[in-house]
Amino acid sequence: MTSTASQQELFRFLEDRFGCAQACTDCARACALRASLVDLDGSPAQELVRRKGVMCAEVCDATCRLLCEQNGHDEADVRAQLEWCRTVCLETAHVFDAEPGAEAGAAACRACALACTEFMAVLLG
Repeated sequence: MTSTASQQELFRFLEDRFGCAQACTDCARACALRASLVDLDGSPAQELVRRKGVMCAEVCDATCRLLCEQNGHDEADVRAQLEWCRTVCLETAHVFDAEPGAEAGAAACRACALACTEFMAVLLG
């Protein structure tokens, strides 16, 4: 029989994994929306916003899928995916900061990066 402490740890782990996956989903939606709203006028800045938004949405989607799968993934692979997601989210937030009207997208990116960081801490703990 599993002890109450280890059951609580398991529940906390699953909650943190779900929270991170939800943050990834929210970020993917915000980035996809931001990318679709960009009025491509041929400027390199607009193209960067669109590309970063699409890339971030794809990375967040892949991270969410990995976290939601029941397959036992290698912990190192999960950590690498989380770190990649965190890095892309922070880069995208920085790009969105320079884009008028992209505050919600930047905030979603930062929230996702924080969720990834917190979940990595759970994995290491």
